[in-house]
Amino acid sequence: MSRTVDVAYADLLEFLQSGELGPGDRLGEVELAERFGVSRTPVREALQRLAAQGLVEISPNRGARVVRWSLQEMREIYELRAMLEGKGAEWAATRMAEDQIDQLDRLCDEMESLAQRRSPDSAQISRLNTQLHGKVLESAASPRLTSTLAAIVQPPLIVGTFRQYTPEFLARSMSHHRELAAAIRGRDPEWAGNTMRTHILAAKASLHDPGDESDE
Repeated sequence: MSRTVDVAYADLLEFLQSGELGPGDRLGEVELAERFGVSRTPVREALQRLAAQGLVEISPNRGARVVRWSLQEMREIYELRAMLEGKGAEWAATRMAEDQIDQLDRLCDEMESLAQRRSPDSAQISRLNTQLHGKVLESAASPRLTSTLAAIVQPPLIVGTFRQYTPEFLARSMSHHRELAAAIRGRDPEWAGNTMRTHILAAKASLHDPGDESDE
């Protein structure tokens, strides 16, 4: 059962990070079990694990739902991310292999292509964005930084920030990604770090109150 729970947990976490769900969205055990092809028991245990991490809320009357954060909490998360991921980008600029930088460029190509569509696929852009930030963090080669960010990076991704972006904000985000890849290819830690910090703080500026139904 433990292996099945681990798989259900990984699938659920990826679903939460995809941007398809918003704060307060219901997480029905039956629907999730059918989606992932498992029984309700591993889904229930996976939800409890996510609740212990603060990513899911479980109540006797309402069941499991995606956790809601206040606007102030979200802003604090982005400020912490800017500091920590900025440092990670600095380290990645001197440590990332050339083939990994090529992967960053390809991710930029894919996101820009999606962003230019009449109706951008925010969920897919969010997934690709997660991959890009993950590759930079991986190349920073700092287990301590990775573990520190683990509890910080997930919440804003779950809220689905890209669904709130105007076309102008989305274009700016794509530009930041491209500049970040260029800074890392240029082996310029200061440029890479500043670009990452600017990128994340710009995302912070796009935040709306998660409790405002007009944003959902």
